[in-house]
Amino acid sequence: MHAWYLVYTKPQQERVALENLERQGYASYLPLVRVRRRRRGRYVKIVEPMFPRYLFMHLSDETDNWSPIRSTIGVSSLVRFGTLPARVPDDLIGTLRAREDPDGLQRLEPREIKPGDRVRIVEGVMAGYEAIFEAGSGRERVSLLLDIANTTARLLVSSHDIEPVS
Repeated sequence: MHAWYLVYTKPQQERVALENLERQGYASYLPLVRVRRRRRGRYVKIVEPMFPRYLFMHLSDETDNWSPIRSTIGVSSLVRFGTLPARVPDDLIGTLRAREDPDGLQRLEPREIKPGDRVRIVEGVMAGYEAIFEAGSGRERVSLLLDIANTTARLLVSSHDIEPVS
């Protein structure tokens, strides 16, 4: 019987592992996502694995030879719970594949931040502080209320420099 299993890769080697596993005839799946990252002071969109250091393999425990997997270039190991390989539910893979756009990338809906929501500043001199989202104040700027020394201060930052607090 075929099932999906989880493979742990070497750091930043997900695509290398995927290519080498597929070259050996293994059915593999690496969900990718487009994210915004800061590079040299500018924001750029890049494609990276949705789950860093992990990919999925569709294997049969009866007919497939599992021994070459752990020595495949880019692969660190199969994820195990005790002595058993970590089995991934088929519906998870189905859900991930259903969320792909025409380019094969995961569609992640950005969480909308509303006035009154708590946010964390992730870039700049105030990185690490939490504030209250007040409003969008321009194209890519937002207004935050920050509590400093028992005083509420209004702060304008780039919308890219904040993230919602769970």
